[in-house]
Amino acid sequence: MSLELWFAHVVAEITARWNNTTTTELFWLGVGFGAQTMFMMRFVIQWLASEKARRSVVPEAFWYWSLAGGFMLFVYAVYRMDPVFILGQLSGLFIYARNLQFIRQSRREGRELMRDGLKPAE
Repeated sequence: MSLELWFAHVVAEITARWNNTTTTELFWLGVGFGAQTMFMMRFVIQWLASEKARRSVVPEAFWYWSLAGGFMLFVYAVYRMDPVFILGQLSGLFIYARNLQFIRQSRREGRELMRDGLKPAE
């Protein structure tokens, strides 16, 4: 099969599938693509923060984007009933939430030190 015939076959197949897609399925595809985009944004934020600092850094926003995108992907995985995807996203949600808890705890300790007239460690 020539490349042109193969390409025409792929386009025809995608068109046929698209035309047979229900509104519900289109909604869930939108959720899936939106979730994946949100999840990807954490890497963009981390990369830009590292470029600015000229060293590897993980900004707080990374964890918020991870939590939001991971939750959306978890919901999408539940809709798809994919146990591997469900378990993978669920375990990630705990990690993202735990890192945000560490950040809040560190800020609270820093405020307490400053209230006592001490300088927090960097």
